[in-house]
Amino acid sequence: MNVKRVRVSVAVAAVVAGGLLAVAPTLVARETSHGSIERGRYLVAAGDCAACHTDEGGKPFAGGRAVPTPFGTIYSTNITPDGETGIGHWTSDDFYRAMHEGIAPGGKHLYPAFPYPWYTKLTRQDVDDIRTFLATIPPVKQDDKAPDLPWPFSVREVMAGWNALYFKEGTFGSNPQKSAEWNLGAYLVEGLGHCGACHSPKNFAGAPKHDKAFQGGYGENWYATSLGGDLHDGLGQWSTDDIVQYLKTGANKRAAAFGPMGEVVHDSTQHLDDKDLHAIAVYLKDLPPHETPATTNAATDNKKPDNAERLARGRGVYLDDCAGCHMDNGEGLAGIFPPLKGNNVVQANDPETVVHIILSGEKTAVTKENPTGFAMPAFDWKLSDNQIADLVTYLRSAWGNRGDPLDAGKVAQTRGTVVAARTQ
Repeated sequence: MNVKRVRVSVAVAAVVAGGLLAVAPTLVARETSHGSIERGRYLVAAGDCAACHTDEGGKPFAGGRAVPTPFGTIYSTNITPDGETGIGHWTSDDFYRAMHEGIAPGGKHLYPAFPYPWYTKLTRQDVDDIRTFLATIPPVKQDDKAPDLPWPFSVREVMAGWNALYFKEGTFGSNPQKSAEWNLGAYLVEGLGHCGACHSPKNFAGAPKHDKAFQGGYGENWYATSLGGDLHDGLGQWSTDDIVQYLKTGANKRAAAFGPMGEVVHDSTQHLDDKDLHAIAVYLKDLPPHETPATTNAATDNKKPDNAERLARGRGVYLDDCAGCHMDNGEGLAGIFPPLKGNNVVQANDPETVVHIILSGEKTAVTKENPTGFAMPAFDWKLSDNQIADLVTYLRSAWGNRGDPLDAGKVAQTRGTVVAARTQ
């Protein structure tokens, strides 16, 4: 699971409306045992709100963090209770409308970088509890930054048309054919978690393709892998316990969380209780697999004579620069160096993230159960685009892995993205 962001929430009280049971019954007990502030605190942490609404080195929730999109850069807003620059004067109805419809006070349309297309599924009680908690944090006087978007995207009224075409308002409704735990997981993943914002492909207008939900997509210039049941580019080989361990600690025997997903684990999912994490895992394990070109063609393509030389060169780079940590057999070292054998990021339909990690280096998520993390050094200074392309091509075919060969042009594009991100 990659990528900004798998963000999940706590469940909500069971309500029957329009013949649909809104959510799993576990929330009723939770609500009666905790006040709105503490419940809101849990929801805010589970939704990873601080990560987006806190700039690097900035005050918590004061906004200003740059959020890259295919259309330009949007900056997160100040959601502290400051009366002038934050949301201190917003009513509960104002806050609910922003979360449910994507419209701020005064009729101002919000951009879907703020994931209201997913937040719309939250119950009013959950939204009210989030607002109750946010009202308790220290107010910060900090003006919002204007988005850096070209015309016509800079005109917020354009979002009215976007909403008419791609946004469906409505609170979550459970599936009576599924278990209460499955429905709780669906609420967490599809609601405040807004996992599909990164893990689903998007159309030319930046709207998620609902017919291909959770089949992999982009978030903040990183590729978020499929969450479906695919054996290679997905969670087909993961158990529910694997998923829970990954979300709680940032690593399991199959993978480790880097980049935006590392932030999600650090700031969000490690703070969820085991019951919620298990419900998420149950829901994800029920997502169907899908065929991808990488998993269907790779076994044949990598045996072609013209790729044999590339694979040999890639293996040479691997032995020189990678095998010392990840071992000759690609299995890594349990709890320290993540395996590359069977790794769904390595085998992803788009290898953008593994290229990103090789170029820029990353650190795995730091969590209560994994307080040190693992630091991967950057190789952008050492390896050329061709060397990285050969290396990744080798990784995607070794040890039973399956993934298409990588072109050096793709590496060059990612290198440009990494350089641009450093200058922001």
